[in-house]
Amino acid sequence: MRNKQHHGGRGRFENNGGIELEDVEKVFTLRRRTGVLRRSREEVRAVDGISFTVAPGEMVGYIGPNGAGKSTTIKMLTGILAPSGGRLRVAGIDPARERIRLAHHIGVVYGQRTTLWWDLPLRDSYTLVRRLYRVPARRFHRNLDRCVELLDLGALMDTPVRQLSLGQRVRGDIAAALLHDPAILYLDEPTIGLDAVSKVKVRGFLQDINAEHNTTVLLTTHDLTDIEQLCRRVMVIDHGRLVYDGTLDGLHTLGESERTLIVDFERVLPPVTVPGARTVKTDGPRQWLAIPADASAAPVVAAVAAHHPLVDLSIREPDVEDVIAAMYARLPRG
Repeated sequence: MRNKQHHGGRGRFENNGGIELEDVEKVFTLRRRTGVLRRSREEVRAVDGISFTVAPGEMVGYIGPNGAGKSTTIKMLTGILAPSGGRLRVAGIDPARERIRLAHHIGVVYGQRTTLWWDLPLRDSYTLVRRLYRVPARRFHRNLDRCVELLDLGALMDTPVRQLSLGQRVRGDIAAALLHDPAILYLDEPTIGLDAVSKVKVRGFLQDINAEHNTTVLLTTHDLTDIEQLCRRVMVIDHGRLVYDGTLDGLHTLGESERTLIVDFERVLPPVTVPGARTVKTDGPRQWLAIPADASAAPVVAAVAAHHPLVDLSIREPDVEDVIAAMYARLPRG
């Protein structure tokens, strides 16, 4: 299995948007009651000796099953948690020791919780963000106008955050995270719960920000389409360890994972035969075709549409957990 961990020299990415981890660990101590007066002590290694670097301007997917250590890593990168061991630098800064200084270099978006003020309109929330980060007026208004335009927030500026839909609120959070021009952006499930149109809008905006400002992006997500659209590199963490670092295609190849083409025909048909796909399930006029995840679905879709009467079709990407499970299943044992 390819595990291409990157090691950088000391201070290699000073103050310019790079991230460096060298043998970083995070150990939590749990105390459990085992009797009336007795307690046991157990150590849990949430992060277990991870080393990698992210160069300035890279967009990297950081994925893994629930409980793998992704959130713990992000919390160390933002200074919320201090590592138990190893060395960690973000833009040349030790996050745990200089959290306030680091805050001016990073932006954070949590898809499932907001950093905005719940009862205030978006406009007032952004004004507070400006004061919090002491953003000069000209820069603040330039950044705000661009975010409002590209994220389609104009009609929402006077709406209290609590009245926004999930998709609207996530777009509002992304804007807030970028008002102070951070060099590094951490995204934790930024498209969770969004409709297809909102997902496309958010992904396009992130691509623009990266291209125009060389913003470094570390993305954690369960939506592999986010990774496919935004990241050339993906890292997989499991049980606190980095188990893969490479391309998404390489990960799919390693695990022989598959995406699923779900086809609704006009009538019940025998299992269709199409080069590059195999029928794995049928239910009346609906059929499920498996396609290698690292191959294009276009030829299969074209072949099905050319020879069979269609009503509808959709493509389901493999889940992150399925990809990782398939990868492990194909590793040599012993």
